[in-house]
Amino acid sequence: MAPARDRRAGFSRRRQYGLFFGYVLAVAGAVVGAVLLVASLFNPPLFAAFRMAAAGVTVPVSSALTSGRDLVSAVPEAINGWVFAHAENAAMRRDLAAARPLLMRARSIAYENNRLRTLLALRDHAADPVVTARLVSSSASSGRRFALLDAGRMHGVEPGMPVRGPEGLVGRVVEAGPNAARILLLTDPASIVPVRRARDGLPAIAVGRADGAVDIRSVNATNVRFRSGDVFVTSGTGGLYAPDMPVARVTADALDSAVGRLFAQPDSLDYALVEKAYMPLPPAVPAAAPTTAAPAPAEAP
Repeated sequence: MAPARDRRAGFSRRRQYGLFFGYVLAVAGAVVGAVLLVASLFNPPLFAAFRMAAAGVTVPVSSALTSGRDLVSAVPEAINGWVFAHAENAAMRRDLAAARPLLMRARSIAYENNRLRTLLALRDHAADPVVTARLVSSSASSGRRFALLDAGRMHGVEPGMPVRGPEGLVGRVVEAGPNAARILLLTDPASIVPVRRARDGLPAIAVGRADGAVDIRSVNATNVRFRSGDVFVTSGTGGLYAPDMPVARVTADALDSAVGRLFAQPDSLDYALVEKAYMPLPPAVPAAAPTTAAPAPAEAP
C-alpha cells in the first residue's frame, strides 16, 4: 500500500519560501506602520508630507477609476431615459406649466431687488475662483471627514481656500501638494463655519457631527427656536467664506441647537470649485531694521 503524501507546509520548499516571504512582508508592514504612527504623533509636518506624496501617486488612479465608474453608471440611466422618455416629457410639461407663474413672480422680485440695491449704491464683493477640480475620494471609516481633490499647488490651490459645489459650501483646503489637495469637510468635528438664518439674519455657527450632518448653534442669544426647514447661509464673518453661500437646512424643530442637513453632499459631488478667501489677511509688514544714532559732534574747547 502506497504511503500517504505529507501535506505539511514543511514538506514543500516552495511553501516554506512562501511562508518566509509572507512573514517578512508582515513584519515590514508593521515596521512601516509604526514609523508612520510615530511621525504622525511627534512630527505632523513630516507625516503630512508623506501623506501628500502618497496622495499625489494615488490621485491619477482614483481619478481614472472614478471616470470609469461614471461611464458604467451612465449606461442604465441612458437606457431608462430612452424607455421612459414619453412619460418624463409629459411630467416635465406639467411641472413647467405649474412653475411658470412662480418664475414670473421671481423675475419681478429680482428686478425690484436690483433696483433697490442700485438706489442704495450697494457693492458685492465676490470671491475669485481658482480652479474647478474633481473630488476623487472622501473618508468614511474614521471619525474625521476629509476629501481629496485632484488639483494642487500647480493649479493655484493653497491651504485655507474655501471649496464649494453647485448646491453650496463643501469645506476648505487644509493641505496642498503638487497635484492634490486635502479638504476638511463641513461634517468634520473640527469644522466651524459662521452662518446666519436666511429669513431673519440670526447669527449662528455650524459645527460638524462626523455623521453627514452639522449642528446649528446660536451664538449670542438663548432660548432661540429653530424651525424645521430653516435655511442657513454663510455670514461672511471671519473673512474666509463669502456671504450668502448655502450651508444647511434644519431637519426638525429645536431650541438653541438644531441638526442641519447640508445642501452640498460630498459623496454625490463630481466636481468642486476652489475659491480665494473672501477677505484674505493682509501681508505681514516686515519689521523695520534698527537704526544706530549718529554720534553727537564734539564740543569746541
